[in-house]
This record gives sequence, structure tokens and C-alpha cells, in this order.
Amino acid sequence: MAEKKEDEKAASQPKLNKIYVPGTINKVRVGMCQILLSDTVHTGKNGTKTVKSNNPVTLYDTSGPYSDSRYVHSMENGLFRIRDGWNCRRKDIVQEKHHAGMNGHHFPNRPPVSRAKPDKQITQMYYARKRIITPEMEYVAIRENQQVEALGIKSYITPDFVRKELLSGRAVIPCNINHPEVEPMIIGKRFRVKVNTQILPPGDSAKDAVDQIILYCKWGTDTLLDLSLHDNCHQTREWLIRNSPVPFGTSPLYQALMKAGGKAEDLSWELFRDTLIEQAEQGIDFVAIHAGMRREHLKLIDIRLTELVSRSGIAISRWMEAHREENFLHTHFGEICEILKTYDITLWLSCGLRPGSIYDANDDAQYAEQHEMSGLIEAAWDQCVQVMCEGPGHVPLNKIETNIKDHQHICRGLPFFTLGITTVDIAGEFDYIASAIGSAHIAWHGASLISGITMKDELRVPAPEDIRTDIFAHKIAAHSADIAKGHPGAQVRDNALSKARREGRLEDFHVLKIAP
Repeated sequence: MAEKKEDEKAASQPKLNKIYVPGTINKVRVGMCQILLSDTVHTGKNGTKTVKSNNPVTLYDTSGPYSDSRYVHSMENGLFRIRDGWNCRRKDIVQEKHHAGMNGHHFPNRPPVSRAKPDKQITQMYYARKRIITPEMEYVAIRENQQVEALGIKSYITPDFVRKELLSGRAVIPCNINHPEVEPMIIGKRFRVKVNTQILPPGDSAKDAVDQIILYCKWGTDTLLDLSLHDNCHQTREWLIRNSPVPFGTSPLYQALMKAGGKAEDLSWELFRDTLIEQAEQGIDFVAIHAGMRREHLKLIDIRLTELVSRSGIAISRWMEAHREENFLHTHFGEICEILKTYDITLWLSCGLRPGSIYDANDDAQYAEQHEMSGLIEAAWDQCVQVMCEGPGHVPLNKIETNIKDHQHICRGLPFFTLGITTVDIAGEFDYIASAIGSAHIAWHGASLISGITMKDELRVPAPEDIRTDIFAHKIAAHSADIAKGHPGAQVRDNALSKARREGRLEDFHVLKIAP
């Protein structure tokens, strides 16, 4: 009898399960986390007990197979390539074993390099134009809904809705065909607000770097942005991409600058182009390109309090001043798009002139660069390249709504990405709080991707506990915006937690909290 009671008690305890939801159009299996809640027990006045079961809560899960208790990870083999079968069924891709820039150092289980055939298009925007619902589109539709239909909640997010948002340019799915391990996700204001994490992986230990990003994925980051500045960044990045279930991004100018010996004056289009191709073949899913920054804009920063704070923006301005020429990223923008569409890499139009203080927020320099981006967006769309745009870093609360409304108008409603939007300049070590406040506000008004730690010292690797705090602060900001926007099912978890607290189901209450 005692054993039976223990079994019943164990069965009623909350559990975290990894589940896989199949698609109906394509052969996809979408991984999610499901919380099985304990029963609600009511005791009547006469002492009789009534037991009612509680619906499970399905969560959006960024941890990939790492949260599956049955999964045995091998860093040397990398993650299972869930998109290999999808890519093989496409007749517009060619594969070869050559890898640019590897210098004899190969990942042990490196997949062959894939690219579009010379006369073919392979971007998600192109397929959307052709009315094709790709496995990636169905995958993100299932993932976004978190099975809310089973709870009686209607959702507008269908595979065809995803296709239409990609077609309009209001959303992007960052998924380089050379990153077959990535679990497709979508960035756009009609979908869940996503959280990016900037990383500075150590250059002396690939294992330590992989262990770090596994933690970040388990903590809930939706994308990773590599800001490596060490000599082994290419080799380390190879290990990270092979073991990353979330989209992986870079700023190629960083590595190009390293190749130039740290001298901005020695940068060249050829050096940047070769670096971009190297990273494209590795599998980066989105790239920061500062093509909207023009030589004529430099005079607009003279009256600023903080001038330039973007590392890439500073490098480009020095190059333009030294050579007395136009920004080579702008001059060769068409060729950049040719490279990106060959691998289906999402273009992230970055702000080299973004304000570094709230005093300079929404100034002429910022708007001049945004207006320049408008023409670049059209040029990228002409080649079916997926595009998102970066917003400013320092904006007081009263200017955030105006900022994003102007951006959405100028940049045609593109997904808006903000890197640590802080509402005050004095937060210091508590910048993540100022950033979370600003991020929640701007995401509510339409930003699609918000970011964690703003690196003030790019040579210092943040401690893991700092990254953890930052990720959870911005996950709370993103969730706050999702509720305010009325995203389908956004409040399910909150309601389940409140019900558990009212009924005294403390185990359920603790497992439903956002932090593990």
C-alpha cells in the first residue's frame, strides 16, 4: 500500500518532458519542452476529495537535443543534421568538399559545403514568392504556436501565414544551408520576441567554448552573435556552429580587421569578401553588414556628445578618411547580396552611426543612415535576400515609440534588431536592467529581436553568471512584450503559475517560473 501511494504521489508531481511535434506538410519533428502539472485536489466540507487534472504547459525550447534525456552528445560529431534531408530533396543545391580558410584544420565530422547552383535561387524569400511552403516554414509555425490549439486558443500562425510574412519582408528565417544542425526559428513582429546573446568564446579551448554556448541555449537564447577577436576565431567558430541548435551570426568586418593586423586603413573589399565567403561556408546564419554608413554622414557626428561607439563604424570611418573613398561595403553591396543568396544567409543591416548616449538619440546621423538603408533593402529584396535592420543602442523611454515608428516607416516594416537598448547612461554594472527596460518597451512597439550584454570592453570575456543574468532579464522583457502584443498563448504559462500558487501546488509553481 505504501508503494502504491508513493507511485501516485510521483505521478502527480510536475515533470519536464522533451516532446516532438510532427508536421503535416513536410517531414519535420519540432522539439519542445512540456511541463506535466500535478492534479488539483479540492476537499469539500464533508471531507470528500475531488481530483481534477491540469493541462500540460508546452514551452518554446531553444536547447535543441541538449534537453532530451535520451540524447548523448559528442562534440566531435556535432549535432544531428536535421535539415540534411530537407536540403537533399532540393534540386537547386550543389555540394563540394572544399572549405575556404580552414588552413588544414578541419572539424572531424564536417559536412560538405553546399551552395546554390549558378542558375538557381534557394532563399526562404524566394520560395515564399514561388508559393512553396518549405520545411523551415512549417517548422517555425508549429514551434511558435506551442500547441495552444489543444487548449482551445485560436492562432493565426499557420505555415502559409509564415510564408506570407517572409514574402512581405516583415519576417526572416536565418538558416544558412551550411548549418544543417540549426532548428529553424523566425524573427518578425507578428511572432514571439526573440533574444540574442553576444558571445566572446575563448580561443584556446574549443571544448570550453562549446560548453558555454550549450549553457546559453539551455538558458533560452534564440540566437548567438560571435564577436571573436582572437587568432583562432575561425577554427573555434567551426566547432561552435556544428554544436549550435540556434542561428549563429557574425560581424565579418571583425575577422577582416584582424587579418589586416588591426589597421582599419589596410582593410579592402577583397579581404572582406574572402572573409565573408569563409564564414558563409562554415554556416553562419546572419551577418552584420554596415553598408548604410556613407562618407557624407561623417560630418553629422561632429556635434555629438559621444561621436561613434560602434567598433565596425569606427573602422569604416577611418578607412573612408584614409582612402578618401566611399564605404566599400556600400560600393560592393550588390556583390555582398550575391554571396548571401548563394547560401541563404540573412542580411543584418547594422548601424555604424548608432548613438552611444541618450543625448544623441534620434539625431540626424542616425536617421541619415536609416534612410540609406531603405535603398539597400530594395536592392537586397531584388535578389531575394532576407533582411533585418539594427536599431540604436541608447534611447530614453520617451523617444522609443517615435524611434521605432520612424524606423518601420523608413525600412518598410523589416524585423527590427536592437543591441542592448539602454534607457539611461549611468547604469554601469546594472546595464542589463536598463537594457531590459528599454527592450521590453521597444519590443512592445514592434522590435523583433532584442539583445543581451552590450560589450563595453570587447577584449573581456563576460563571466557565465553575467550572461545568465542578462539572458533571463531579456527573456522576461521579451515575454512582457509578447503578452502586451497578444501573441497567441503568451499568457498560458503565467495563468498556470497563478493557478498553482492559489491552490498551493508549490512544486508546479516553482517549475513554471521562467528561471530554472
